[in-house]
Amino acid sequence: MDLFSLSREEDRNGRLLADRMRPQTLDEYIGQEHIIGPGKLLRRAIEADQVSSILLYGPPGCGKTTLAHIISTQTKGAFVRLNAVEASVKDVREVIEQAQSNKSLYGTKTILFLDEVHRFNSSRQDALLPAVENGTIIFIGATTENPFHYVNGALMSRSTLFQLEPLNRDHAMIAMRRALANEDRGLGFMDLQVDDAALDHIASMANGDIRRALNALELAALTTPPGQDGSIHITLEVAEESIRRPTVRADESTQYDVLSAFHKSIRGSSDAALFWFLYAVEKLGMDPMVFLRRLIAASSEDIGLANPQAMVQAVSALEAYRNNGWPEAKLNIAQAILFAVESPKSNAVVDAISRAMSAMDEVKSAEVPLHLRDAHYKGAVKLGHVGYKYPHDYPGHYVKQDYLPKELNNRLFYQATEQGNEAKIAHNQRLRRSE
Repeated sequence: MDLFSLSREEDRNGRLLADRMRPQTLDEYIGQEHIIGPGKLLRRAIEADQVSSILLYGPPGCGKTTLAHIISTQTKGAFVRLNAVEASVKDVREVIEQAQSNKSLYGTKTILFLDEVHRFNSSRQDALLPAVENGTIIFIGATTENPFHYVNGALMSRSTLFQLEPLNRDHAMIAMRRALANEDRGLGFMDLQVDDAALDHIASMANGDIRRALNALELAALTTPPGQDGSIHITLEVAEESIRRPTVRADESTQYDVLSAFHKSIRGSSDAALFWFLYAVEKLGMDPMVFLRRLIAASSEDIGLANPQAMVQAVSALEAYRNNGWPEAKLNIAQAILFAVESPKSNAVVDAISRAMSAMDEVKSAEVPLHLRDAHYKGAVKLGHVGYKYPHDYPGHYVKQDYLPKELNNRLFYQATEQGNEAKIAHNQRLRRSE
């Protein structure tokens, strides 16, 4: 029996509405027009039964498994589904052996659909690679996690990546209205009256997850007692009881993305930086310390001497968090974030480090100039360690002399910008270099 096909009686008795209403054709498929719309590459490949190895990447409920299901109904070859949570190397090898037999005895291809491929460790992915390379199997992987973090580079290079976009409220509404109208696979056989407000609430709370929306609709239909006329009335109140605000996923990939958004927002938006910080801590349960460390780094990387007080604010916020904890230190951290975002920006510190590091690679061994060497011992003068000019003995507490190794004389590493406090530094640099 096909893993994706069950009788109508079994549908009613054992399968959830979301499974029963799973689209059977591309025309029934909801969303993802950018990859399976008319004339698109993947659609043409599915319709022609010429799908090559692919990776489907997208959030839960966006249609990855459904797309694999449709491919299974379109192909004339064998279609095998494994879940990475349960499958072992032995399971993979058995699929490969059967695929070899199918190919040599019957000339048919085998498509292996591996759901949650991010849960497949490196050794199990390696077991797949030879069969994918020589064409024994066509690999379809589905993942909610960034495949560049979880899928071996060799397997990635042999698969075409398709990124599925999150679905929205309108997509969920389409799916629910189809389910209400379908008598064979949906809820059309029931005498249901569903208020528009109820559908709208479920669609909004599902947050683009069609599976979640259909499960909530089914729960409301099956648990609401019929009225005197025998009909079941699903009101907004019933819908509110059937679906709750979704728990936000906080996997490793999501945390990296949110932290990246936070740092990038420090460079340009107080509102966004504050939002991503609070969202990460309050919704995802991330450690505020992670963001404080990033804020301290950004204080030098993106602000630097344009406003050196940004570093002071960030370190002070860290100390406040250590002493007071969360949520007492929320105000202190928010203040430091806003101070950093609203500060003049400069990446001159980063550029200075980069230039100095490049200069280090140029010289094999840097000799310290004689006049800069330690002279606090007898005999230093005889060794020529003389000539150092003490800047505080000169006007402006500055005197021009060589400080770098002779191979790097006159090199400029730190070049102050005209931003904030650095404008004064840039002015002083110009004066000194003109002497």
